[in-house]
Amino acid sequence: MTPRLRSSFQSIALAALAFLFVAAIVSANGLPTASPESVGMSSERLERIGTVMKSHLADEKMAGAMGMIARNGKVVYTETWGEADRENGVPMRPDTIFRIYSMTKPITSTAVMILYEEGKLFLNDPVGNYIPELGELQVAVATADGGPAGETRPAARPMTVRDLLRHTSGLTYGVFGNTEVDQKYRQAGLLFADRDLAHFVEKLSEIPLQYEPGTRWHYGVSTDVLGRLVEVVSGQSFDEFLQDRIFSPLGMVDTSFWVPPSKRGRFAQLYSPTGTADGPEAWLQPNTSTEIDVAPPTASLNYLGDKPPGMLSGGGGLVSTASDYMRFCLMMLQGGEFEGVRILSPKTVELMTADHMVGIDGGLFGRPGTGFGLGYAVSHGPGAMGEYTSVGEYNWGGAAGTRFWIDPEENLVGIYMVQILPHRTTLGSEFRNLTYQALVD
Repeated sequence: MTPRLRSSFQSIALAALAFLFVAAIVSANGLPTASPESVGMSSERLERIGTVMKSHLADEKMAGAMGMIARNGKVVYTETWGEADRENGVPMRPDTIFRIYSMTKPITSTAVMILYEEGKLFLNDPVGNYIPELGELQVAVATADGGPAGETRPAARPMTVRDLLRHTSGLTYGVFGNTEVDQKYRQAGLLFADRDLAHFVEKLSEIPLQYEPGTRWHYGVSTDVLGRLVEVVSGQSFDEFLQDRIFSPLGMVDTSFWVPPSKRGRFAQLYSPTGTADGPEAWLQPNTSTEIDVAPPTASLNYLGDKPPGMLSGGGGLVSTASDYMRFCLMMLQGGEFEGVRILSPKTVELMTADHMVGIDGGLFGRPGTGFGLGYAVSHGPGAMGEYTSVGEYNWGGAAGTRFWIDPEENLVGIYMVQILPHRTTLGSEFRNLTYQALVD
């Protein structure tokens, strides 16, 4: 055998072994697998992902991360890099559990749409029909009209269920800005107190809206309010509804609002850019550090109690694994069905992933060429966005750098998991670009 032939044979053998290893890992979680080439992707080009991620490990920009890619309904790439807990030498594993933060939002939105399908609510109903405390909210004049601080006026119309789903409710977050309304959110401790959803909504009703409902896109606690809406309409606690109607049917065994003691060895450590403040000020202070340190323990307290937290945040409270979240994404990609279990109808998925921003102002965090549906950002296409995408691709991410996207045109799902809060790097975007460049058919 010539040296060139021997080298080619060894390369083929190594590639086959690598695929079998990946397939064994993923099959253990019940997900179908395929080789990249069988679905029009290049194994050689996919190797570029690992090269880039290992360079970030060497530069200490991250402690560890994980990526998963599926095409045509089958997982073709699963890889981990680095450590889930750098300080204790715990390696990143395929079953590592991550804080997914705002990747919770599409799941909550799905819960609302299940109730919509059952005729238990209408999207254009006023939220006050179900949650009376939010029926007659005032609007802050300073933020909505540019008037004097401290003054309020009645809203021109009530917020609707659809406003909550598409972030046009007038609610804010309290951590991404410093308006008088943001300050009131922080003073009330809306996102950091251990209260239940009913109490959360009660406190929220005491604070004016930042903007007029239905007039502009503004990221806020809208999806947390949807969690309370699910409770009121379904008669179940929010976590029970998610477990009964989404997690159990889809086999999402590690997705929850807390990490029980038996699973804590798989829970990734959370990191922050060096010098990050503790609490909401972390989002307001300038910090361009590329080095990371262990995040303050307070950031993980809600997940590590002896029971689920009181505040079941539909906007950002879940933990999950890449395999669990892939099940959810494949359900959406396949028109609301996964492995014979139907969660939504295809028309509902179509409704959720349409752009609902017609006539609405606002900039989706400055993303060009992007609209918003019912729980997802929606792409207007590569020419509008100026990056890899397809018309109708939909996506979102989490505050610690987790990210996913679903591309129906390419029949593609990508999931990237990392734990850096606040996340100010381009890791998820790099993973996305490196995924698209590996498409060859």
